[in-house]
Amino acid sequence: MNIKAYTLSTCVFCQRLKRFMETHNMEFEYVDVDLLEGEELESIRRETQDVCPGCGYPIIVVDGAVIRGFDEPRLREVLGL
Repeated sequence: MNIKAYTLSTCVFCQRLKRFMETHNMEFEYVDVDLLEGEELESIRRETQDVCPGCGYPIIVVDGAVIRGFDEPRLREVLGL
């Protein structure tokens, strides 16, 4: 399963997502967008706009399925938990 999350380091919902994933021993990649600079930041911003235009954080992508925000019931469904 390929899981990627776009997060902010100061976002309460992003922190809840990270704790949820750790609690369930789910391996995932995340990017704290607010800690990036320069071209790396612009590249990730373009990527997030392609994945989920106009979305806030966190943005979670599980095998191509996009979850807007920390929607625990939807996340459990997609992850099979």
